[in-house]
Amino acid sequence: MKDTQLSDEATAPDEGKADRGEEGRLVGADRVLAVLKELARYSDGVGLEEMTRVIASPKPTVHRALSTLRRAGLADQDDQGRYVLGDEFLRMAFTHHEARPEHVRVRPVLETLAARFGETAHYAVLDGREVVYRAKVDPPTGAVRLTSTIGGRNPAHATGVGKLLLAYQLDTLEAVEKWIGDVPPERRTPQTLCTAEALHAEFQTIRGRGYATDDQENEIGINCIALPVYTTSRIVPSGSVSVSALTYRTSPQTLIDAVDDIRRALGHLGVAGR
Repeated sequence: MKDTQLSDEATAPDEGKADRGEEGRLVGADRVLAVLKELARYSDGVGLEEMTRVIASPKPTVHRALSTLRRAGLADQDDQGRYVLGDEFLRMAFTHHEARPEHVRVRPVLETLAARFGETAHYAVLDGREVVYRAKVDPPTGAVRLTSTIGGRNPAHATGVGKLLLAYQLDTLEAVEKWIGDVPPERRTPQTLCTAEALHAEFQTIRGRGYATDDQENEIGINCIALPVYTTSRIVPSGSVSVSALTYRTSPQTLIDAVDDIRRALGHLGVAGR
């Protein structure tokens, strides 16, 4: 469908100067990326008016960003004029995801663990103060499943996978304090560890036993156990595998009692260290 709502050249009164010069180009690029990220939230598409309101930018500015994305194949319009992610974006995302060697190597472990416990298994990596889920396998049976998604994020300090990966990066109290900086960690539940002292003590425990737990620290009713994965180094984990369970169905102690089974599952595929 041809986009006839606004011409690509349409410009808000103050946009001409903003788009000139290095700083202007940077702002423009940031705006295009903001539109792209917001577009991903609307699987059924979104209209220009709504996108303009959410992005809080002039309509011509948002329209130009959408036009740029359409020319690149990263956005498209349906027959009702609503904008959706383009096929090229999806092709790039899935191609990149499937090509990740750790995803290919770790997925069989996740399938084994999901079947073994009847719970959800994840593979996650650390990205700053957050973890990003790179792979997920739901149990083959069970009516209630977790809503986590591949590409989804959670605060590292509140999750088993995040605490495990942080433990191998932050080995002193000073390092933990520097990581926290001026932004106190979010208290997701009453059980979330939020102080440098508490996190440092937790990290020491994690390094000593080789696994991390999350006992309803990120979400009430959810617990997990997480172990390191070594795909690129035998010293520093490249990521972490976890079994995340509904507490009423699988207790934290049940997962801890099975930690050797999880280690063996990782070891058989050559992705576990110690």
